[in-house]
Amino acid sequence: MAAQVPLVIVDAANVVGSVPDGWWRDRRAAAERLRDRLAGYAWHGLPERAGLPGWAVGAPLELLLVVEGAAREVASVDAVRVVAAEGSGDDRIVAEAAARAPGRPCLVVTADRELRGRVAALGAEVTGPRTVRPD
Repeated sequence: MAAQVPLVIVDAANVVGSVPDGWWRDRRAAAERLRDRLAGYAWHGLPERAGLPGWAVGAPLELLLVVEGAAREVASVDAVRVVAAEGSGDDRIVAEAAARAPGRPCLVVTADRELRGRVAALGAEVTGPRTVRPD
């Protein structure tokens, strides 16, 4: 059986909100900028940073961006699948982590302490927003 491409789930609202760059003026555009930045990681993996699992660095990844609220209209691109949460973005992230195939590596990008605990209980690893948005 071929190895599964690891899954990286990004909490768009949390990551976008981690840098006070005026994102609140146009939440959709801010989420689109994040989506476009993530696309560069699909084929080459995440930048090497302390605390990241080795499988997330320098290897292809499936990137999933969970959006909510005003960013729900953000469309997927070839390298990043965008999922609009009908209700809570956190609940959708937990559902996506729970739905992955058994044994498939999963990394959730968020600073939300409660969400980190919920996905860690499902066996997902967690990292903060600076992993994908170092500025």
